[in-house]
Amino acid sequence: MNGCIFCQVELVPDQNVVLSNEHCMFLQVDEAQIRGVQLEGAGLIVPKVHRETTFDLTAEEWQGTYSLLHEVKKYIDEVHQPDGYNLGWNCGEEAGQHVFHAHFHVIPRYADEPLAGKGIRYLFKSKENNRG
Repeated sequence: MNGCIFCQVELVPDQNVVLSNEHCMFLQVDEAQIRGVQLEGAGLIVPKVHRETTFDLTAEEWQGTYSLLHEVKKYIDEVHQPDGYNLGWNCGEEAGQHVFHAHFHVIPRYADEPLAGKGIRYLFKSKENNRG
C-alpha cells in the first residue's frame, strides 16, 4: 500500500526490522527516539503483506506471528530483562488503531515504572471509560 509505514518500513527513518520470518517482522524504533514515550524494548509484529486488521490475517500469518512472538520474547528478555509483558492488537479506529495495517504490540513492562502492576484492564475499567 502506497504510504503505509509498515509496508514501506523506510518511511520512518528510525524504524528497524529487528527480527523476521516468512510472514511477518518485528519492528522497533530507535530507543533514543522513544525514551520517555514508550517502554524500553517495545515493538510491533506486523504481517509483511498489507492486512488492515488482525481479522484479515491468513492462518499462515497467524502462525508466523506466533512463531515470531517467541523469538521476540527471547530477544527482549536477553537485551532488556523485563519483569512482564503487555501484548495486544487494536482493531479499528474506536479501538485505538491509528495505522491501518495490522500490528501486534509487544510491550515489555518493568517493576520500576510508574504504572507497574497496571495492565490493560486498568485502562478499560477506569471511570473515564464509562459509557453511561
